[in-house]
Amino acid sequence: MSKMRHRSRFFMVLLVVITTLAAAACSSDDGEAGDGDTIAVFGAFATQIEEPWDGVIHRALLAEEEDGNISYTFTDDIGYSGDMERILTEVAEQDKPDIVFGDAFGNEDAVRRVADAYPDIAFVFGSGGGPADPNFSVFDNWIHEPAYLAGMLAGGLTTTNVVGVVGGFPVPEVNRITNAFVAGAQAQNEGVEVKVTFINSWFDPAAAKEAALAQIDAGADAVYAERFGVIEAAQEKGLLAFGNMSDQKDLAPENVVSSVVWDMAPTVAYVIDQVGAGSYTAQDLKDFSMLAKGGASLAPINTSVVGGVDQALIDAVNAKEAEIKSGVFRVDINEAEPAGSVGG
Repeated sequence: MSKMRHRSRFFMVLLVVITTLAAAACSSDDGEAGDGDTIAVFGAFATQIEEPWDGVIHRALLAEEEDGNISYTFTDDIGYSGDMERILTEVAEQDKPDIVFGDAFGNEDAVRRVADAYPDIAFVFGSGGGPADPNFSVFDNWIHEPAYLAGMLAGGLTTTNVVGVVGGFPVPEVNRITNAFVAGAQAQNEGVEVKVTFINSWFDPAAAKEAALAQIDAGADAVYAERFGVIEAAQEKGLLAFGNMSDQKDLAPENVVSSVVWDMAPTVAYVIDQVGAGSYTAQDLKDFSMLAKGGASLAPINTSVVGGVDQALIDAVNAKEAEIKSGVFRVDINEAEPAGSVGG
């Protein structure tokens, strides 16, 4: 009996040793980011994070950090004069993050050069170009669908039959949002005129406000704030406004009817899961910014705005939203500069 007990104990110890060694081998050679450590993410933003576009990415990353899924650092207000390449190179060399998120617009060549030089880091950038193997993924704010719905609201609410849009630059991403808004407004109200002004800046609230005031002077009684600053003009004049990127009702609760919302959470979560599983590949992440996957939405309609919102109009918008989500209705992607636009 004694020899049997010793032999059983020997085989139990041997089994534990083998299991431990196998587990160690799997954890150290499975290709997963950080070998069990928290995934390190760096944010590289050309504008201030107060600017709505970069702010959406920043908030999604902050939420992942708060949930304990990543460690997150960032640099904002990098600009477009050559600092992006230097900063990304320094971060890649010194900090060696697992993922770099940011906006490549205006810094496209620089960002792609750095990504090419550091193939072991996942680069995930807002971009008008395509992905590049093995590590450069792209996304954009594909929010033309809720922009169409906001246009329906504007067309149904205007009493002057004139509404306005103030945008940054007449680039494809802004054009498709603007054209969708115009299409929605005209679908709801055939007689509506839509004035479009570009301020040629991504963040100049004073210029955006001035452009909105000029549209209001020309008869607009509802304005779409593709850029920050427009809502302030609508509030001063006691008129209606539509926010962009995030729900901006709190900026002017009596004036903001709704907002065209972009949510980067689905995109960010997908990339983090990929990197964590060691299965990250370069992709076009477009679908994660659409209504169907929750990356885009129309903010709740604010019926407390001046003049109120008729229930029949709300029902029409809700019905169209359901058609978009189900695939019954498709909002056209029109990236041409809007006809009659000013300032582009």
